Amino acid sequence: MESSYLLEHQSAVRLTLFVSVLAAMALWEHLAPARAPREVWWRRWRTNLGVAVFNTLVLRVALPTTAIGMAEFAAANGWGVLNHYAAAGWIAFALGVAALDLVVYFQHVMFHSVPALARLHAAHHADPDFDTTTGIRFHPFEIVLSMLIKYAAIIVLGAPALAVLLFELLLNLTALFNHGNVRLPAALDTAFRWLLVTPDMHRIHHSVVESERNSNYGFCLAIWDRMLGTYTVEPAGGQAGLRIGLPGFPDPGVSTTFSGLLGIPFRAARPSQEQSP
Repeated sequence: MESSYLLEHQSAVRLTLFVSVLAAMALWEHLAPARAPREVWWRRWRTNLGVAVFNTLVLRVALPTTAIGMAEFAAANGWGVLNHYAAAGWIAFALGVAALDLVVYFQHVMFHSVPALARLHAAHHADPDFDTTTGIRFHPFEIVLSMLIKYAAIIVLGAPALAVLLFELLLNLTALFNHGNVRLPAALDTAFRWLLVTPDMHRIHHSVVESERNSNYGFCLAIWDRMLGTYTVEPAGGQAGLRIGLPGFPDPGVSTTFSGLLGIPFRAARPSQEQSP
C-alpha cells in the first residue's frame, strides 16, 4: 500500500489490524494458555475493552488532533530535528520509529518512578490476570498525559507522519502480543527477545515483586532494557511461580469493574509485604 493511502485510511487500517490481532491472540490464549486465569475472563474483558473504547473517546474530545495530525502539523511548520535538517526519507522514517519507542520506554520508567504518575499507572498493573486485554487497560488520565508527551516528542524530533503511524501500529499491536497469556517455545522466545518484547519477558514486569516490576519496561523493541540495565531474564521463582498484580491496591472484585478501575489512583494503597523475591 502507498503511504498516502495508509495515511488517508489510517483509522480503518488501525481498527482492522487491532481487531484482527485481538481475535488472533484471544484464540491463541483459548487454545494454549500459558497460565490458568484467576478471575472470570469476561468480567475483565468487559472492563478492559470498555476502558479502551472510553479512552479513545476521551482523546477525541480532550485533545485537538491525533499523533499523526501533530506530525503533519510539525512538518508543515518545519518543526523538529528531522524536518530542520531535511533527513533522507528512509533515515527519518527509521529514526522516527526508534526514537519514539525510546521515548515510550523512558515514559514508562517515569510512570513507575514518580509517585503521582505511579498511581495513575496502577490501573494497568492492578489487573489480577495477564492477558491480551491487559495491554489496553490504562487510566484515561494516563492516556491523555501519554498523548501530550507524544506530541512533545514528535515536535522535537520532527518524525514523519508515516513513521508515527507505523510506530502507533507497532506499539498497539505488540502490546496485545506481549501481554498475551501465551508462551513461545523457549528457543523462539530467546531469539525474539533480541528484537521484540515477548509475553514471557513482559509478564515479569507485572510481577507482585517490586524489583521485578521495575524491570522490562519495553513495550515494543526489547533493546532498550538490555542497553539501559533494566532487563530481567527470568523471575526469581520462574514463570510458573510468578504472581501477577499490584500489592496494596483493590482486590479483583474492585479492580475488574469499570468504576473500580477509574478509582484506583484515588484509593489509598494497603500495606504489603510482597516487595522482594
